[in-house]
Amino acid sequence: MLTLVPFFAIVAGLAVLAWAADKFIDASATVARHYSLPPLLIGVVIIGFGTSAPELSVSALSALAGSPGIALGNAYGSNIANIALILGITALISPIVVQSGILRKELPLLVGVTLLSVALLWDLEISRLDAAVLLLVFAGVMGWAIWQGTRGGKDTLGDDAAAEMDAHTMGSIRLAWFWLAAGLVLLIASARLLVWGAVLLAQSLGVSELVIGLTVVAVGTSLPELASCIAAARKKEHDLAIGNILGSNLFNTLAVVGLAGAIHPLQAEPAVLYRDMLVMAALTLALFVLARTRGGQSGRISRVSGGLLVLSFVGYTVYLLLTTVGAQVAA
Repeated sequence: MLTLVPFFAIVAGLAVLAWAADKFIDASATVARHYSLPPLLIGVVIIGFGTSAPELSVSALSALAGSPGIALGNAYGSNIANIALILGITALISPIVVQSGILRKELPLLVGVTLLSVALLWDLEISRLDAAVLLLVFAGVMGWAIWQGTRGGKDTLGDDAAAEMDAHTMGSIRLAWFWLAAGLVLLIASARLLVWGAVLLAQSLGVSELVIGLTVVAVGTSLPELASCIAAARKKEHDLAIGNILGSNLFNTLAVVGLAGAIHPLQAEPAVLYRDMLVMAALTLALFVLARTRGGQSGRISRVSGGLLVLSFVGYTVYLLLTTVGAQVAA
């Protein structure tokens, strides 16, 4: 019997999750700035990690709870929402021009990481060995990002990150450390509430946890990215907007799935491979094509492209819901 309990749990979990993630990002940026880390490093790593903290906490707790559908659906669904929904909305607000050389290097890297995840999931399982591969690649990517961020040189993403840090400051370093710890505790607690509500909702509706993870949970945990990208678009900090998405998707694909698989091997439904991974890979390739430099001109995601991205997300979501209803009717 469907009750309002799972809805309240999901809404409350998402609300606290988004608020805690925002506090966590502010505290992380303040601590990083206090220790004089380069703006580019903060933009690529610190803020990218902070906006992916909801996905990390939700997928890790889902793995612990024995809910692989939510763990995988949350990670891959968030990647789909990040590109199709969030970048699409951002481009509708303000067309995105990609000028940063760092981002043009990250784009093919994201394509490669996506193909790696498809290969590892080909047997419909993320084993602990697969998880170790993902985490090792993630460590290499972070090492590369840190090297890029500390080697010096001027980059437009660094300028955008420096401007963004002005909005991510706290009164003192002690306050920042407090909210760093408190934000992490709240992230874990709210993620636990969200996972519990999502599992209960799936059981009440008679649908798979994967579908709930791909829709309600994935969109909800992508709220920090949406807020960050809209704010960056309004300030014309285009490189920071797309940098948040690239960093988040790299983090989701490698660290979120890797950590969840390390906690407990993840069994995947066949649909994850032929439907969801296919959509994620297609959107990643589309982003690579849209943002690449042509004839010396910077890559650009226009309002038309943004509209098409949003429509693709709507179509994907409608297809998910229709196939779910069809499966229930057939049963």
